[in-house]
Amino acid sequence: MKPTTKFLAMLFLCSISLHLHAQKYVLQKTIPLPGDGGYDYLAIDVPNNNLYVSHSTAVNVIDLATEKPIGMITGMKGNHGIAFADGLNRGFISDGKANAVVVFDLKTFKTIQTIALSSVNGPDAIMYDPFSKRILTFCGESNNAAVIDSKTMKQIGTVALSGAPEFAVSDGRGKIYNNLEDKNSMDVIDAKTLKVLKNFPLAPCGGPTGLAFDADNHRLFTVCRENKGMSVVDEMSGKVIATVPIGAGVDAVLYDAANKLIFASNGDGTATIIKQKTADSYEVLQTLETQYRAKTMALDTKTHKIYFSVADMVKGTRNAVPGTFKVLVFGIE
Repeated sequence: MKPTTKFLAMLFLCSISLHLHAQKYVLQKTIPLPGDGGYDYLAIDVPNNNLYVSHSTAVNVIDLATEKPIGMITGMKGNHGIAFADGLNRGFISDGKANAVVVFDLKTFKTIQTIALSSVNGPDAIMYDPFSKRILTFCGESNNAAVIDSKTMKQIGTVALSGAPEFAVSDGRGKIYNNLEDKNSMDVIDAKTLKVLKNFPLAPCGGPTGLAFDADNHRLFTVCRENKGMSVVDEMSGKVIATVPIGAGVDAVLYDAANKLIFASNGDGTATIIKQKTADSYEVLQTLETQYRAKTMALDTKTHKIYFSVADMVKGTRNAVPGTFKVLVFGIE
C-alpha cells in the first residue's frame, strides 16, 4: 500500500523533531587566561564581538571571532560585572571593593574614568538600560542601586530597593526588574523616576539570583538556589507560571530567543538547558556537565555558543589552584 501524503508529512515532522531533540551542547574548547583570584560575571559586547570576563582585579577580553585573549582592563580592587553603552563606545565595570564604577574604551580597553559612588556600598551586578540610557549598579550591602548617566559619566542618584539585590534586566520600555535574594521577591523599577513601582513575590522560589527576559512573551526567568528551581514569571501580572528543576548553587540564567532555550549555570558543575515549548510550558532538555564552580556564563546569540569562566579548585575547598583560570566554550554538536 502506498503511503499517503498526510502520512509522509507526519513522518517528516517527526524526523525534524527527533533531530532537534538529538542536538546537544558539548565542550568545544578551553581558553586559558592569565591571573589568579576570584571570578564573577561574563558579558558580550555584541557590536564589537568581544567577550569580557571579570577576574579579581582585572577584566580579560576575548575576541569571539578567534576565541583568543586580546586585552585586559586592570587596576581595580575587586570587580564584578561589565555593562556596555556601545553608542558611546564605553564599557562600565562595577568595582565592589573600591565602591566605584570604572569606565573604559570599547576599542582600546583603556580606562577613561573611575566614578566614586556615594550613598551605596558594594556595587555588584551592573546593567545598561537602553530606555533611559543610564547605567545601574546594584549594591547588596546597602539594599539600593547607584544610577549613572552614561554620557556625563556622573552618578545622578540612587534607587532604594526592597531588599538585597542580585541580577537585573531591562524591558527596554521603561521598566527594570531586579531579583531580591533575601526577600524571595522581585522589584519593578521605573527607569525614569528611579522609584520601585511594585514588588512581585516569587514563591516557591527561594534565594533568587540570575534573571533573564523573554520580551516577545512577556516572561521573566528567575533562578533560585534554595529550591533548586527556575521560576517563570508573567511580566504583566507578576504571577509565577511554572517552576522547572535545575542544579544546585545556581547563579546565572540566559535566554536564547532564536532557539527558545534557557540556560541555568549551577555551581555544582552542571548547567541546566531548558526548552521553551510555549510561553507557559517548559521541559529540561539536557543537564550539561561543566565544572565545579562554573556558575556564571555568557551567550553568543550569533553562534549560540555558551562561555563559562572557572578555575580548578583545591580539593575540598573553594580556593582556586593558581594558574588554572580559564573559559570553557560549549556549542551545539
